[in-house]
Amino acid sequence: MFRHGFVRAPLHRNARATVAVERFSSLRRARPRPLVHDLLASRSCVRNDRWSATRHDRSALRQRCWSALAYRWPRRLGFSSAASGRVVNRHFRSQHNGNLKLPFSLFLALRYLKPKRTFLSIITLISIIGVTLGVTVLILVISVMTGFDRELRQKIIDFDAHILVKSEDVMRDWRTLQKKIDNTPHVVASAPFVQGPVIVEFQNQRLAPVIRGIDPTQEERVIPIRKFIKEGQLDLDGESAVLGSDLARILRIRVGDKLTVYSPGNLGQILDEIKNLENAKGADEKKALEKLREVVLPKDLTVTGIFETGRYQYDSEFVLVPIYIGQELYNLGDALHGVTVRTDDPYAADRVKESFEQFLEPPVFAQTWTEMNHQFFEAIRLERNVMFFLLLFIVIVAAFGIMSTLITVTVQKRREIGIVKALGANISQIIWVFLGQGTVVGFFGTLTGLGLGMTLIRYRNGVAHWLASTLHIEIFPREVYQFSEIPAQVIPYDVTIICISAFLICSFAALIPAYFAARLDPVKALRYE
Repeated sequence: MFRHGFVRAPLHRNARATVAVERFSSLRRARPRPLVHDLLASRSCVRNDRWSATRHDRSALRQRCWSALAYRWPRRLGFSSAASGRVVNRHFRSQHNGNLKLPFSLFLALRYLKPKRTFLSIITLISIIGVTLGVTVLILVISVMTGFDRELRQKIIDFDAHILVKSEDVMRDWRTLQKKIDNTPHVVASAPFVQGPVIVEFQNQRLAPVIRGIDPTQEERVIPIRKFIKEGQLDLDGESAVLGSDLARILRIRVGDKLTVYSPGNLGQILDEIKNLENAKGADEKKALEKLREVVLPKDLTVTGIFETGRYQYDSEFVLVPIYIGQELYNLGDALHGVTVRTDDPYAADRVKESFEQFLEPPVFAQTWTEMNHQFFEAIRLERNVMFFLLLFIVIVAAFGIMSTLITVTVQKRREIGIVKALGANISQIIWVFLGQGTVVGFFGTLTGLGLGMTLIRYRNGVAHWLASTLHIEIFPREVYQFSEIPAQVIPYDVTIICISAFLICSFAALIPAYFAARLDPVKALRYE
């Protein structure tokens, strides 16, 4: 009586195992039926309690099955006959002799990623491109945001005082206060100033910039204005003015032209006189016009220079004038609006401010440059963090693409996985086949994204100029971001976090397909073979 091609006879245990192996070989030579049927029959025989063989005989039977699989079913795993034999033999040697150079799981994972006739499969290439784009955009955006914050801080430090001492009204006894400020430790220099909005006019064009009255000699020790002069010179003797480059461009004014400046200090009186002028008639109208001329006292200032700081807010809004011109425009007499202070370390301005608070009395108070721009810096920090997490979703989407690809591979390779498990591959080896695919895709995607991101950062201004001139796309408008060039700063810590995060996300995305592949029952996978 035959069952699964084996003779059921009352033989000794070792003898029964030998008969089973010989009968299996003879049937494989005699009948060209699928190998899977023989494989299931052999495994059924070995696992049967009545026909169990010794460990040596089971190993011999498994070796025969591996050899038969390599040469009778080479195309089912996607290898040539010679390659299949080498894979199976190497795997067998790795379990018994340890001579395999490349792990079986990694080798099979690479073969799934790279088909026979192409260097790289389309699905694998798309997965790598998705990870590459995510890493590239993350590195580029985070570096630009970091550089933006750094350049903004530096420009504020260069053109703004480290500490600003001012009053809610005006400062009349400012000379005594300035001496106390100069005697404070870590103070390099101080200078008085007058600052406020005005109305300027040139060739029937009117704007409302900010006027800043300074003493050039003292102000130069606090803020190096001369290095920002683009045209002309810093000459504030007499009735003169120095304008920002963007303000001069809007007004179409040049060095040597006359600029008319109206003070807003008497705007209330001007409005009252205009109302009286509307209701006046005859002689009353003439009197109202004379009073209006007395109220409106414009200043004609000669433009002696144009400065450019690179920050749009300063270049489009500031007009520098002598300090006495500012006092006249605001009717301050000898009073001032405040005192600017420069310290030896701008990032230690808080400690100097604490020293000032020991002798400052209300309504006089002090502000550091970080406090004056606190909301702006906080907005930049928040925007940087939000951009990081938003752009991280690009990598997560790419990871879902890897997951769907591996799930598809799991379904397509269901039969091959069943064969490999039937031949003795353990769960960890099956898991590492698919986990290795996700790891390889994540590694190469992260590596290419890192290279592409660093390249774009290096040539960012050239790329932006090409987009603006060719496609008319302004990716970094100067009017909005207040810089003439795209700033960028690469911090190794940020780049490391981005690369590690992308690699881990892609690796973890392969866990779910690997888990389902490892749970695959070889009997169910090979049921219809």
